[in-house]
Amino acid sequence: MRVVAISQPGGPEVLSIEQRPRPAPGRGEVLIRVAAAGVNRPDCMQRQGLYPPPKGAPDWPGLEVAGQVESAGPDVASPRIGERVCALVAGGGYAEYCIAAACHCLPVPEGVTLAEAAAIPETWFTVWTNLVDSGGLSAGDTLVVHGGASGIGTAAIQIGSALGARVFVTAGSTEKLRFCRELGAWAGACYRSENWPEALLSATGGSGADVILCMVGAPYLRDNLRCLKAGGKLVLIAALGGPKAELDMRRILISRLWITGSTLRPRNIEEKAAIAQAVRTHLWPLLAEGKLRPVVQRRFPLENAAEAHTMMEANLTQGKLVLTTAQARG
Repeated sequence: MRVVAISQPGGPEVLSIEQRPRPAPGRGEVLIRVAAAGVNRPDCMQRQGLYPPPKGAPDWPGLEVAGQVESAGPDVASPRIGERVCALVAGGGYAEYCIAAACHCLPVPEGVTLAEAAAIPETWFTVWTNLVDSGGLSAGDTLVVHGGASGIGTAAIQIGSALGARVFVTAGSTEKLRFCRELGAWAGACYRSENWPEALLSATGGSGADVILCMVGAPYLRDNLRCLKAGGKLVLIAALGGPKAELDMRRILISRLWITGSTLRPRNIEEKAAIAQAVRTHLWPLLAEGKLRPVVQRRFPLENAAEAHTMMEANLTQGKLVLTTAQARG
């Protein structure tokens, strides 16, 4: 089978098509004939040598796929062979075939394309567990989403709004802010030309946010804490701007603030299965009804993975980028 291999740590140019043996599913696993694979920031980090795959995972990138179940290992009753599924995987999604744990697979509803479905698992699982499990987001809350036009951001806007929250976003241009408002964002600020903390406090009458979902990290720490209500939660999912910052604990003590964070890839199979079930229970009905929709900005052939990485690292995205195989294009 064809895969997108990483020849050595480096820029997008180190990605190239190679032939690898087609894997066979083990106990509790299925083999998916991949139609599409989502592109995510951790894939770029893996390519750079900054985010190695966990033990036992393939050495090529890709954390979410969609396609048809080709075969199943022992003790797999669902999904069935031939069923259209999307799946969270620990790696190896940039390929024509991919192994997934059966409990991490979700059926693709009618009316949802496989390219759209491939943009869901890594992003929606991450957003759900961080907003709900860690952030405790509920109806009436004010949610701040940094990077609102990103894949994570577009999912967080829709999911936060569906849960009844008011979503304030930051984005890098007025065009991206308009895009976020069309998805349901209540208000926002362009971080390049506006003081986003002042814009947020003005929009909320000085009260600030209940939950902040942040992928920027260190540069935003002080402002994030300043903008939280008493008892508010800062939920960290990445540190794209840097991982280290000075912390004044007095603000946390006085306002009883919470700082938490997580990454999805290292979690064990049971934890990921529980997240998959929660997403299916709470978000899948909204997906089937068209009330939630993954935002796919652009599709690239598998062999053009380097172009997709270049676009992502240039911060030109408005939604998700997806790689497609011949199955999706045929």
